[in-house]
Amino acid sequence: MSLDRTDVEKIAHLARIAISEDEIPATTAKLSGILDLIDRMQAVDTSNVTPLAHPLETTQRLRTDEVTESNQRDAYQAIAPATEEGLYLVPKVIE
Repeated sequence: MSLDRTDVEKIAHLARIAISEDEIPATTAKLSGILDLIDRMQAVDTSNVTPLAHPLETTQRLRTDEVTESNQRDAYQAIAPATEEGLYLVPKVIE
């Protein structure tokens, strides 16, 4: 797919990019090259290729799930204006 000057000007306008008159030919060539590469990639037959979730066969190293801090809920709730059964009570916001 080949772009022309008006296409590049429209794209620059939509992207809110200021392109000077001197940059338009080079930008047109670069964008046309990118679109040609996309066309070539879409032409490749991938019907027998299994999709991958990740390109590398790796597993995530996980740490053991263990408690590292003590329960301090009572200390935190001691300064709260109102609590009930371990929950903070707040004024009703939505009617």
